[in-house]
Amino acid sequence: MLDLIKGVRVLDMTTVVLGPYATQILGDLGADVTKVEPLTGDVFRAVRPGHSADMGAGFLNLNRNKRSLAVDLRHPEGQAIIDRLVADADVLVHNMRLSSAERLGIGWDRLRAINPRLVYCFTAGYGEGGRDENEPAYDDIVQARSGIARLNAGADGAPRFLQTIIADKVGGLHLALATLGGLLSRARTGEGVKVEAPMFESLVSFLLVEQLAGRSFAPPLGGTGYDRLSSPFRKPHRTADGFISLLPYTTAHWVAFLRLIGRDDLTGDPRVVDPVVRSRSIDTLYAIIADAMPARATADWLQLLRDAGIPSGPVNALEDLFDDPHLADVGLFRAATHETEGELMTVRSPFRTHGGGDTADRLPARLGGDTRAVLRAAGYDDVAIDALIAGGVIAEPAAPPPAGQVA
Repeated sequence: MLDLIKGVRVLDMTTVVLGPYATQILGDLGADVTKVEPLTGDVFRAVRPGHSADMGAGFLNLNRNKRSLAVDLRHPEGQAIIDRLVADADVLVHNMRLSSAERLGIGWDRLRAINPRLVYCFTAGYGEGGRDENEPAYDDIVQARSGIARLNAGADGAPRFLQTIIADKVGGLHLALATLGGLLSRARTGEGVKVEAPMFESLVSFLLVEQLAGRSFAPPLGGTGYDRLSSPFRKPHRTADGFISLLPYTTAHWVAFLRLIGRDDLTGDPRVVDPVVRSRSIDTLYAIIADAMPARATADWLQLLRDAGIPSGPVNALEDLFDDPHLADVGLFRAATHETEGELMTVRSPFRTHGGGDTADRLPARLGGDTRAVLRAAGYDDVAIDALIAGGVIAEPAAPPPAGQVA
């Protein structure tokens, strides 16, 4: 955890992936994040594998550097708790449809009346003002609607989803950035602000950076799509003992590569030295790479290409990442001991500051694990807290199982 935004108080009312990913980023940067959950918990807690029923791997990897408050928002006293927390918060983040947020009493107009300096950040499948603003959406739906599933079509032409929840994670990055922008706006104006970062619009804008292509102009200078990316030869190349990824990108890269494989006859060819002609001839050039690679083993190629200054890398499986020497050098993976889940492998935030300010991460909390501490800080005494627990308004965790044992 860094201390870049230390002291910023965030009420995290998000669930599943997109919102928790955004608020985890805020926590990684040093914000004091309180995850507000229903009494049944964030549904993503149950995503397996895991030791405890409410601490699955998916949840663990999205909810570090947060405290957990379990409260029934539908109960008037639960609403009163949120109102009290909002009054002292800097940021509130949710990923509900607007109609749901209004129904639960956390709409913008109501909350800014409580705290005019509140930075109110939200995401949903579709942005406010569009015809689908209250339609449900998940990663698969947005991958399909954005065009990514068709870009990723298999050899048979059938659309395929990427094997990662890209719409959620791209949306989460946009939501975190929007939140930081909201905080900067408040620092400048002294007033709160409502900021949205919808899932569909975030992924479309992300995708069209390079794919808008000829449609960037009016009238169009061509269709959508970046030709180099759609080349059938753009793929990891087979070597004598596996696969390798390499990308001669500049003219100097291409000339160096052609000399490396003994094709000096092509080093002055317009298809190599003229960037415009090279772009049109990319299939031919990629085919030259594919033909050359089987001559050597992967490790030999990696050393030769590195020595020649040509960008290249191994083609890892996920399991290979744990032995990647660069990731080991920078300490991306960390061992940690959780009070109920035992020994964990964690992935630290990729953010780092140089010169100090990096402290140990707070490991993900059990459902309601910080309920009492959060309410005490908000001015509730233990008698009031016990009464709220007895009344089913808030919850604390049950007695934890032994570390690493199934609950």
